[in-house]
Amino acid sequence: MHGAHETMPPLEMWGGLECTVNRVGDRYFDQLELNGHAHRIDDLDRFAELGITAIRYPVLWERIAPSDGGSADWSWPDERLGRLRELGVRPIVGLVHHGSGPKGTDLLDPAFPDMLARYAGRVAERYPWVTDYTPVNEPLTTARFSALYGHWYPHRRNEAAFYRAILTQCQGVAAAMRAIRSVNPDARLIQTEDLGEVFARPQMAEQAAHENERRWLSLDLLTGHVVAGHPLWERLLAAGISEAELWRLAEEPCPPDVIGINHYLTSERLLDERLERYPAGSHGGNGRQTYADIEAVRVCVDGPGGWRRLLRATWERYGLPVAATEVHLGCSREEQLRWLAEVWSTARDLRAEGAEIRAVTVWSLLGAFGWNRLVTQPGGDYEPGVFDLRAPKPRPTAIAGLVADLAAGKEPTHPVLAVPGWWRRPSRFHYPLVDATGTDVTGGDEPELPDDAPGVLLIGPATALGDVFAARLAIRAIPFVHLDGEASSRWLPHTLQAIASERLWAAILTMTAADMSPEDAAAAARACATDGIPMLFHSAPPVDPVPTGRAAPDNEGNRAEPMRAWSDAARAVEQAIVRAHPGAMIVRSDLSLAPGTAHTASLNGDEHGSHYVRDLIEGSLDLLIDGERGVWHLPNEPSAIWHRMSTGDQDITFVGARHEIRELQSAPGMPVPTAARSA
Repeated sequence: MHGAHETMPPLEMWGGLECTVNRVGDRYFDQLELNGHAHRIDDLDRFAELGITAIRYPVLWERIAPSDGGSADWSWPDERLGRLRELGVRPIVGLVHHGSGPKGTDLLDPAFPDMLARYAGRVAERYPWVTDYTPVNEPLTTARFSALYGHWYPHRRNEAAFYRAILTQCQGVAAAMRAIRSVNPDARLIQTEDLGEVFARPQMAEQAAHENERRWLSLDLLTGHVVAGHPLWERLLAAGISEAELWRLAEEPCPPDVIGINHYLTSERLLDERLERYPAGSHGGNGRQTYADIEAVRVCVDGPGGWRRLLRATWERYGLPVAATEVHLGCSREEQLRWLAEVWSTARDLRAEGAEIRAVTVWSLLGAFGWNRLVTQPGGDYEPGVFDLRAPKPRPTAIAGLVADLAAGKEPTHPVLAVPGWWRRPSRFHYPLVDATGTDVTGGDEPELPDDAPGVLLIGPATALGDVFAARLAIRAIPFVHLDGEASSRWLPHTLQAIASERLWAAILTMTAADMSPEDAAAAARACATDGIPMLFHSAPPVDPVPTGRAAPDNEGNRAEPMRAWSDAARAVEQAIVRAHPGAMIVRSDLSLAPGTAHTASLNGDEHGSHYVRDLIEGSLDLLIDGERGVWHLPNEPSAIWHRMSTGDQDITFVGARHEIRELQSAPGMPVPTAARSA
């Protein structure tokens, strides 16, 4: 062991917001514009309220000095960094985040390191009190996307450009830190890098060994480990990099004060030459061999090794403090909670074993845009994070509560955490099972759900809506009991009995207002309130939606259709539930899903309707997990942002159930996450 647990500072909770400014051709994609943080300083107060001690914060070269001709606009970082200082949140200042610098330079430009150093020195002079810096985020990953795969500028696709881009960025980090430390000798380097692992069958062992060695290259360069005899030494020379360049970094290394590891589920891979087992999109090769490159989590029974294996490997390789600097999962809410809770628990366990793990960073505080398209073109999905942007102001999700609890030293208590994440459950497998060496094995008999996990009571007849709720609960591994409520008063005694006898954390009522009286609805809600169980009532309109399937958010003050949609009977049931259970939530939608209505067919026929119903359910479940209450309207509108309005006795929150980013330069609508999107 490199240290003693007793001498470590406490484990910290850090935060970070996706702030990539990457270049594709002559166009820059700016996450700060997409998520609106560029224009919302009050986000910083929201972040500080979580209890985080530090935040990875952008003072990005491309944004502050886009021409790099000596001119810079410091007004934005002046205000933001000043506010962070007032709030007592330590900024870890990032200078380049998946970028290639302003126009006039790029990752292959020999002048890039000195140009970055000049900018870094100006940042340090302006903010001499800032102590922590990440001059370049993820050099290896940025080099892969920019110079090996050609996705980002300068769009090269060869190994020589790839290695040159890594070296240039590492030279830039070292030069930037020299410039910063000339102003603040105590400045610390928090160097981030994406880290995964490649597993393989024996035939692919050499390729896997190469990739597993290559993943450390940026950190090896900065720590002075790339010298003659290094596994990649000859390869670097063959790429046109001189011995003098490598020795210069080795003799004047710039080791990180903290190594930050970013890790995602798809970062662990399996290489298998048996192409017939896997889809054509996974097939590739190295010029000598062809093989499938598969997410290890989908095929390896003894994987993924995940955060525990990677954090420990980093600590043992370098003997330097380590932090988890990006903890984010693009998935449904309960899986996001499970992912963060697992990483925090893993960090605590490793610290108890002597590994110096300094912090866990909850990433994508405001979510992320377009990564399903690798931020290469307009359009793409929005993944919510600690805050969900589909509202007039960022709305805290259940992740915010978990972050605050962990930061305060409290044990997580959300009931969905009783079930392990999907990456730990048998349903994750998509292909014939193998071990980490690619040897065929038989799967275990572990259950999908623990027997003692609390669940949801689903109350309602056999309608399309109830069936989809049941299906989505099953897919999301949320245990549930389904009561087939009949259109009579007999449903109430069974419901009350289930509330009293089952281990529940929520109840979902999918019966229509025509199937129950306000008195019975109130009785069920009151029973839930007495037991501290949140209730969700789906209040579907009794009329057909707008025929186009693209209904706008209903404003009851300016059109007659919504007035007919929300009938007197539905209003009476809604009001009875809310009065009996102040913590209840009403979700309204645009589709009528009662038996016999035309739009029940949308689940099986119309693709748009099917997507809307699925996303309607996904959004409802996320809101339920987030602990929301009150009246919510999820209209079938792809471009609507949330609206808040008052209609007499109720406040209604409007949210589009399904969204797509239309233009990356604007702040458009966003999609409700689906359980199928795994990472």
